[in-house]
Amino acid sequence: MKPKPAPLARDLRDRLEDEILCGQRPPGSRLDESKLAQHFGVSRTPVREALRELAAADLVVLRPRQGAVVATVTVTQLLHMFEVMAELESFCAKLAARRMSAEERDQLLTVHEDCREFAEKGEAHAYYDANRRFHEVIYAGTHNAYLEETTRNMRNRLQPYRRFQLHHPGRTMKSWKEHRAVVDAILDGNAEAAAKAMSHHVTIQGDVFTDLISALPESYVHAMTA
Repeated sequence: MKPKPAPLARDLRDRLEDEILCGQRPPGSRLDESKLAQHFGVSRTPVREALRELAAADLVVLRPRQGAVVATVTVTQLLHMFEVMAELESFCAKLAARRMSAEERDQLLTVHEDCREFAEKGEAHAYYDANRRFHEVIYAGTHNAYLEETTRNMRNRLQPYRRFQLHHPGRTMKSWKEHRAVVDAILDGNAEAAAKAMSHHVTIQGDVFTDLISALPESYVHAMTA
């Protein structure tokens, strides 16, 4: 399993991610390690680690001897990634409903309650962290290490867009209500209902996809559709 980034690198990754998705650093922009280190008042080591994390999420392209640049992602690529993500997470929920232990189900309820607290307060960043833990409890509940790792890797690639999406008005509470349907099905041991509820939660299409694209800055959308 890939080690988690250090706290400073993780903070830099999140800040750069926000700047990219908010249009401050449009697609094609060069990300110079020295200038970024100076800008954030840190050494180049956490900057380099943050750029690697962003590259893993396809937000940044690392070019040999040329450095890093903000990536160009097409709408089709983004939609395809969400389609794969929905299938993986749906399968995880299905297996978790069949395989989760009593202790794991208690853990799921605990993190679900954490999500509710942050959703009611409208704290998108805190909700995202709790939301990630919620999904990872379900991944672990599959008792399938390969599926767990594959799903987590796919989720990491979509992390910036999923986190950005939570800032849409009312999205955190809507997300929590969708979680509740997943939790109810898993606790009932209803594998098919759990898979269906998770697919509904993760699938991004129709108005939801339109809302995500419209929320992105104009420079980013132009690059995605070019």
